[in-house]
Amino acid sequence: MAGELILATRQGVVICETLGTDWQVIRRGLEGVEVTSVLAREGVILTGTRQGVFRSDDLGRSWQPAGESLGEVIVRRLAFHPEISDFELAGLEPAEIFISRDGAKNWHGSSSVTELRSLHRWYLPYSPEAGCVRGFAVSGSRIYAAVEVGGVLRSDDYGENWRLVNDQKGVKDNSVHPDVHSIVVHPDDADRVFAPTGGGFYTSADGGQSWQALVKPCYCRAMWLDSANPSRMLLGSADGVDRNGRIDQSDDGGQNWRPASGGLQGPWPRHMVERFAQAGDRLLAVLSNGEMIQAKIPLASQPWTWVAVLAEVKGIQAATQMI
Repeated sequence: MAGELILATRQGVVICETLGTDWQVIRRGLEGVEVTSVLAREGVILTGTRQGVFRSDDLGRSWQPAGESLGEVIVRRLAFHPEISDFELAGLEPAEIFISRDGAKNWHGSSSVTELRSLHRWYLPYSPEAGCVRGFAVSGSRIYAAVEVGGVLRSDDYGENWRLVNDQKGVKDNSVHPDVHSIVVHPDDADRVFAPTGGGFYTSADGGQSWQALVKPCYCRAMWLDSANPSRMLLGSADGVDRNGRIDQSDDGGQNWRPASGGLQGPWPRHMVERFAQAGDRLLAVLSNGEMIQAKIPLASQPWTWVAVLAEVKGIQAATQMI
């Protein structure tokens, strides 16, 4: 089953398989359900929805609610620990973090997150809810979480307890912008972390204690870090919310940037990159208008060339490959 591509869409789950350099739809599930996030490993698919988490053990043929202890909550992001089987994380709206150690059968939350949410009055500009957790980055016992609008959370005990890193009021010279949309950790250094935000693209070299703006001003939601060459990265840049979206590349850890939008008509006036997802030697970019593009990951000296894929699938919100 390894290799299938699973898409989270506004109207359910779509399962795809490779067809040459493209993908073909082989199955749909949870039809009519808005699916916000998806992960797939060891033959199991988990989806985050606005009614909680659902699980499939047969590649999307049947689905069951995953964990009564979690209930019908709005799940914005799912993630797993790459080194621990059946260890999953769920980021919610309003902002909470739940952890499962048994493959999403049972979940427990962290009171430290709800306390921070109340203390710092997290919020969302488009919802009455008190913030949301939009992403995770995992490195051993260290886990980071991206909070919109709240900042970056860090746990050093596998997600049991959390603290707000670089806890300052407002945006200071060495702080991260609080409107954090995703988070990525360096594959070889748990202290090196990257944060696309509503006010720029930031990095920290000391576990979040201090931050440097690599791109500012900029509105961004997603980045991709080349695990084989972490100095190479892509950023889904924009001038504002869904305004003049584009893809930029750095080959030196974010110090210098150049366009990486080969094959695209851009910048896009009314959408941008929402998420990146790697599938083997291909990189997928989910766009905020629900479309998806892909490029074969080039050698460092070669340009990126993007093409549209799966045009028949509407409202894509996330993508992952079964591992």
